[in-house]
Amino acid sequence: MASVEVNQKAPNFVMNDYKGNKLQLSDFRSKKNVLIVFNRGFM
Repeated sequence: MASVEVNQKAPNFVMNDYKGNKLQLSDFRSKKNVLIVFNRGFM
């Protein structure tokens, strides 16, 4: 698992949304804020 230091840019990663569509962090590059929620209820 990669770690990120304070004030360091987050690495690009790919994950699936709740519908199974692939998303990557770089898709949101033009956005000011990105909120990622990991819900363990679906596991």
